[in-house]
Amino acid sequence: MKSLDILAIAAHRDDVEQTCGGTLLKHAQRGLRTGILDLTRGEMGTRGTAADRARESADSGKLLQVSWRGALDLPDGRVENTWENRLKVAYWLRALRPRIVILPYWEGRHPDHYTTATLGYEACFAAGLKKLEIPLEASGSIEIVVGSPDDHRAGGDDLTPHRPYKILYATLYADVRPTFVVDITAQFEARTQSLFCYKSQYQDQQAGTGLFPQHAEIRARLDAMARFYGLLAGVDYAEPFIQKEVGLVEDLMSIPVQSI
Repeated sequence: MKSLDILAIAAHRDDVEQTCGGTLLKHAQRGLRTGILDLTRGEMGTRGTAADRARESADSGKLLQVSWRGALDLPDGRVENTWENRLKVAYWLRALRPRIVILPYWEGRHPDHYTTATLGYEACFAAGLKKLEIPLEASGSIEIVVGSPDDHRAGGDDLTPHRPYKILYATLYADVRPTFVVDITAQFEARTQSLFCYKSQYQDQQAGTGLFPQHAEIRARLDAMARFYGLLAGVDYAEPFIQKEVGLVEDLMSIPVQSI
């Protein structure tokens, strides 16, 4: 298959929709090839089943216009940064060959989220090692919900080393000042609907009452958070990101966002 331009790696199906779904959609609308690699399948969720989430993630991925979406077989609620798991992720990094990888922020409430940040980073490093051979069986059991049925063999002919050029961290739920934000004003409504594709999770229901906010409250929260980050940059809605490296500016006259 053709290489991806941007790959978002997340612990759970619906994480990407909440943190960087608008950014993926925006770049897909610009003609870039985007993808999502979910590490788990949702078998431990209070609501719904793994099969429900597979169907819902497919619907959501299509709404976000991703070129590819797959879910690995790491245990839900027990994402661990082991060598075996790094090889699984590194396999798909070599197979999909993204230029940019988006990871969750490296601190958070859920252990799966912050472990995915470290696991994803170390897999990006391992995928670029020239002398590291990654056998086909290292790919793990992949469930592809968007893309060709043959994409599970994507790396069969080319598993040559590949290291993404840029690693970004989606920081929507982190109490940190972002390096930059992406204007998703035009994508906000579709991004919101992509999250609500997970009907088993976000429709008002008896199961999980007290743990899950009501549908209307979720929408209000999404609106408030995206408006807050948009306000920082003078747009209606935005998603925040951090990059660890220093940014480079060639032309001071072209720097966006007014100071005063």
